[in-house]
Amino acid sequence: MGKIFEAINRGYNSIFKPNQLSIGLVIPIENYAQNPVPAMQAHLERVQLAEVLGFKAIWVRDVPLNVPAFGDAGQTFDPFTYLGFLAGQTKEIALCIGSIALPLRHPVHVAKSAATIEQLSGGRLILGVASGDRPSEFPMMGIDFENRGAIFRDAFHYIRNAQKAFPVYKSDYFGELNGQSDILPKSKGHKIPILLTGHSRQSIEWIAVHADGWMYYPRNLYMQQHNIQEWRGLIPEIQEFDKPFMQPLYIDLHQNDDFVPQGIHLGFRIGINHLIKYFEYLKDIGVNHVALNLRFNTAKIEQTLERLAKQLLPHFHNQKEKIQND
Repeated sequence: MGKIFEAINRGYNSIFKPNQLSIGLVIPIENYAQNPVPAMQAHLERVQLAEVLGFKAIWVRDVPLNVPAFGDAGQTFDPFTYLGFLAGQTKEIALCIGSIALPLRHPVHVAKSAATIEQLSGGRLILGVASGDRPSEFPMMGIDFENRGAIFRDAFHYIRNAQKAFPVYKSDYFGELNGQSDILPKSKGHKIPILLTGHSRQSIEWIAVHADGWMYYPRNLYMQQHNIQEWRGLIPEIQEFDKPFMQPLYIDLHQNDDFVPQGIHLGFRIGINHLIKYFEYLKDIGVNHVALNLRFNTAKIEQTLERLAKQLLPHFHNQKEKIQND
């Protein structure tokens, strides 16, 4: 029998289970293929609908600046402020960030904001982190883009230490935690679950040791299976727990259930029957969670969510798990 995943908080425990695959959604839940800035149309109602339909998680992104050359402004709202709002408007769905660009924020603010949402949501926060990939954002904040890997590591360790009472940590970039002051609040559990995105300019060995999970980009099945096996093989034997792997996926769900997949940016235009088969393959190679992105979806969003809930989710989500409304 292999290792199990660590029990960290309600959100992490809900979406990550060994040898299982759960399904979430990337916010904004709308089509904005022709415009880098979404309308955020019916954004709250769609999140609440996603929860009622049984999606396990919602994912927001950290996009500090609208860079037209990049072509995607994310959900436009600040991720921490927005998830704090959604924490009060939902009950069960995991609240996830994919991902905070650590070099662009002071880790005291990240630690405090993350723990606040984790407390207010009853333990539903999952914190994705990254080194940042938009060169134009760094000089506007006076930060060296080429040094972002080292800054990322420093911020990561700073946030981990912030969970301790009156922490002590000597930072190279962010100042010193000297044990004379504390950072409040703390998370409900023993730590905030932190997933690392891509490589964030770190070695795969470093990721295997320090992160609570790995968030990587869509790849062909053979390459993704190799990535997962290599990474999990590097998790130290002295660590008690295995760790989850997740990825995003853009889809344009076709009206024809048997529509043969056609490639789009980081995903497929696809019929539901082929999507079910593809997710079975992902589960078999060790993917534990997929965050669906509907930016390029041409059908009506509510209709698409209902079709996914009716035809896709029952194949992967335990039907005994019901949303509690009290």
